[in-house]
Amino acid sequence: MALSTDLERTQVFQQDGFALTGELLSMAEVETYRNIYDRLLSGEIESGDKRSDLASHVPRRAGVRENITQIMWPSALHAPLKDLPLHSRALTMARELIGDDAVLDFDMLIHKAPHSGVATPWHQDAAYWIDLPDTRAVSIWVALDDATVDNGCMWYIRGSHQKPIRPHRPTSDGRNIECDCSEDEPGATAVPLSLGEGVAHAGGTLHYSRGNISDRTRRAWILNYRPADMIRLEREQGMDHGLENNERMVRNADAADVVDGVDAADGVDAVDSGD
Repeated sequence: MALSTDLERTQVFQQDGFALTGELLSMAEVETYRNIYDRLLSGEIESGDKRSDLASHVPRRAGVRENITQIMWPSALHAPLKDLPLHSRALTMARELIGDDAVLDFDMLIHKAPHSGVATPWHQDAAYWIDLPDTRAVSIWVALDDATVDNGCMWYIRGSHQKPIRPHRPTSDGRNIECDCSEDEPGATAVPLSLGEGVAHAGGTLHYSRGNISDRTRRAWILNYRPADMIRLEREQGMDHGLENNERMVRNADAADVVDGVDAADGVDAVDSGD
């Protein structure tokens, strides 16, 4: 996936459903973001009901609060983030990839602790979202640590964004969602990153990450963008990705797993996931 020009990156994104962004943060900037990230993780910056476990369906080890920690809207929880460089650089990248009308829809943190060993289930982000007339969207996943296969780098299915959304179902505890997919599928690609680098993926791109079986933490910062007019439609329908309305349901009709005429996604309390 070596890229040399913006045009090539846009073409790769359109063709594959994901593309490398290159370096978005310097080492010094990574340290600044790590400090804020760790303050959110420790509770020094309170996250309230914006914090959840992306793998709550897997039994936790003694003393473990979450298998995979997700904190929605860090930029709302800690206002100075908006004046730091990542939001501006990610916005520039998003507009390159999906158009000049892209603006920030939401952001999140996802954390995999050393030896936590729990995978994020395969899914498509669009399965969490309401149906919109313009489906352009991009999630920019930024590594605050070196992301490797062993600590949970992203995996994608190349070209999956060009196919219909797969049926999704609740995980066993009904708090997250998953779909059928595996690393053995054609186009399955692991995307290791060095700290400060990013990878961008479309809303319909199948993805997951393995559990962290390494000695090192894996911190990720994710920013999602879509056209401003579509965000207005979302907000008018009460979809704010947990900012105010924390009833985070599986909403995309094309992703519903219908069994005997009953929508199996009905009533699922689920969070957006970029991991």
